[in-house]
Amino acid sequence: MHDKTLTQVAAALASGEVSSRELTAHYLKRIEQTNSELNSFISVTSEQALQQADQADQARASGNAGLLTGVPLALKDIFCTQGIKTSCGSRMLDNFIAPYDAHVVEKLKAAGCVSLGKTNMDEFAMGSSNENSFYGAVKNPWDTTAVPGGSSGGSAAAVAAGITPAALGTDTGGSIRQPAAFCGITGLKPTYGRVSRYGMIAYASSLDQAGPMARSAEDCAHLLNVIAGQDLRDSTSVARGVPDYTDTLNAPLSGLKIGLPKEYFGDGLDPGVEKAVREAVKVYESLGATIKDVSLPHTHFAIPAYYVIAPAEASSNLSRFDGVRFGHRCDDPQDLMDLYKRSRAEGFGDEVKRRILIGTHTLSEGFLTPITPRLNRYAA
Repeated sequence: MHDKTLTQVAAALASGEVSSRELTAHYLKRIEQTNSELNSFISVTSEQALQQADQADQARASGNAGLLTGVPLALKDIFCTQGIKTSCGSRMLDNFIAPYDAHVVEKLKAAGCVSLGKTNMDEFAMGSSNENSFYGAVKNPWDTTAVPGGSSGGSAAAVAAGITPAALGTDTGGSIRQPAAFCGITGLKPTYGRVSRYGMIAYASSLDQAGPMARSAEDCAHLLNVIAGQDLRDSTSVARGVPDYTDTLNAPLSGLKIGLPKEYFGDGLDPGVEKAVREAVKVYESLGATIKDVSLPHTHFAIPAYYVIAPAEASSNLSRFDGVRFGHRCDDPQDLMDLYKRSRAEGFGDEVKRRILIGTHTLSEGFLTPITPRLNRYAA
């Protein structure tokens, strides 16, 4: 069953070909067999998963099942999950047991999905290779000497290896899309505000977004149908209805225009990547889409802008991890300042410390002074 898409797994459950308990046990066994090599899971919730599977089978037997009832999946370890360790890939939260469910976890539970466990990630979602985890690096299942991408590398590797039919990840600056590409699966970053961030531990609040990772666009559409929608606990959640994202999956592409920014094909682009993109463009054209060459002249500002906004927000968001209320606390602190310093020094990894320092500098008084005259000139 592990070679099937989420959509095919759901169909097998609906037809009675397999029960949710059988399916869940199958995936749990595969995790046991492969995780020591891939390191894609931080926590495997076997007992809870089998209980959820039994409940799903009972719901199907009573005629109360939905499309995804009994379908196993995995959650990036950035989503709070009641009663389960939620670590964010960090020593800082290695002892944190979430007291509530994130919004997306609530939605998936309500849909009858079975959670296999929590997947590995770059610490606090800071990274693009999944090497910055307190629990060790994740390996790419296609080539274990290669990285799976990040920060949602554990989710991507698990789907690619067939140890879960789907998973949730988060994307701040590419952390769903890039590991999906590295592992050869489908990943989707929804438009900001489409999916609630409630219960998703923050990196950069104005950029973070939860999204599905699976084997096909159809699979991702089914998952987005479940997790999308307004949530009043998230002030940035958009008050807009949720369409059925599967309705247009097979719609013709005639009349669709796709812009191809010339700046994306400059220095540093791997020839193999360019070839793959050009071949994909030809497929779109053969299906009726129109390709337009466009220019995005400010593209070169994208990464500098990200490294101002994201670390600044991270510096603020991660200030709550101080050793006082929850998370890692140093031994025998001498005073409050010693508690702060040593707890944060011991709890955070190097990449997180670097980004906090960059963000703190960015937010410091006088940071913009050297460029203020230039900004004023542009404003004028």
